Amino acid sequence: MTSDFAAALWRPHVDPAFVERLRAYVAETITPHGDAIDREDVYPVEIIKALSAEGYNTLTLDPHWGGGGLSYGHAVAAFEEVAVGSAAVGISMITILQAQTMIRLFGADTLKERYLPRFKEGLLCSYALTEAGHGSDIRTLDTKARRDGNEWVVTGEKHFITSGAAAEFFIILAETDVGVSVFAVPRDVPNLTSYEGRNSATFGLRNGPHMNIRLDEVRLPLDHLIGTEGKGVRQAVTVLDHSRTVAGAISLGVARAAFEGALAFARDRVAFDQTVLEFQGIQWYLAEMLTEIDAARLLCYRAAEALDRHEDIARYSSEAKLKACAVGTEVASRAVQICGAYGTMENAPFGRYLRDAKAYEIAGGSAEVLKNTIGKHLTRNVAPRAAGNAVGGGA
Repeated sequence: MTSDFAAALWRPHVDPAFVERLRAYVAETITPHGDAIDREDVYPVEIIKALSAEGYNTLTLDPHWGGGGLSYGHAVAAFEEVAVGSAAVGISMITILQAQTMIRLFGADTLKERYLPRFKEGLLCSYALTEAGHGSDIRTLDTKARRDGNEWVVTGEKHFITSGAAAEFFIILAETDVGVSVFAVPRDVPNLTSYEGRNSATFGLRNGPHMNIRLDEVRLPLDHLIGTEGKGVRQAVTVLDHSRTVAGAISLGVARAAFEGALAFARDRVAFDQTVLEFQGIQWYLAEMLTEIDAARLLCYRAAEALDRHEDIARYSSEAKLKACAVGTEVASRAVQICGAYGTMENAPFGRYLRDAKAYEIAGGSAEVLKNTIGKHLTRNVAPRAAGNAVGGGA
């Protein structure tokens, strides 16, 4: 069920026909598989390949590389619409966008020529940063890389890697003598293996087990160092700043799916001689949910505008994800409440919405990390008060 409220959405500088085509595509090819993808915890290979063929994984990429050359507003619209059908498909798309963005922003021309055209062809990617001993702290790493003549040699292990079950290409962080650096690693290179670790499954955003990636003297051409040696942390954070905007859009899609499902239930379910929707308390719930969804959407599109203008990206992308993820969890929880016993049933989608929404308050930058980023923006940009004007100062 798609309500008129969901159809009439404000999306600045986004072609309405683009959204309508995508919404119909999602309803036909993604939504019917959302529950199965989650239940079976599989990477949706065929769906992602089809999305790539339709151009949805290269919307913002330059046409020279086979992309659409569209605004980030179109990307936000795409991730929201896809996540209405399946947040797991959205997560699969975001790791592709992260790899694409890393190469586009920092890769050598030879690397761009080799890999960027492959994204339109359906290249499946994973952003492999995490290690068992360091978690999200990537300032120092146990994975090491050294130069050997005309090659880089990488040895180490990455843990809990999203999209690792099907990835054909990895963005790997490794530490060289200079510092943390970024490498492009095709899956089919010799001495790269993967396996399921003990903690490979999560309760939400289930697009296949989170894999461990082992590199044992993996050899790479020199141009597979992405960007500047020793600047990998800054590059990785820059890419995350880009992807957090569409991460917010994924949470927005989950919230919309939960809202639309709860609204349909309330409209059709009769209790005490009236529909559930006729109860004022339920109307208030839905009014609050709709207002929060609209507010989060405004922030996501403001973040998209910041990406297009290359201004204050870290601030707005962090705000978008912080707000949208919180809204996703709150709306999904309230949808369960509105639907009562049906909302808790395993054959209803509301448990999936709630699990996906809550998982994204952690994944891709937790709420606490996002608040730290916003706080740093404040401390950098607030001018110090003049001594004579200090609070409590003066004669």
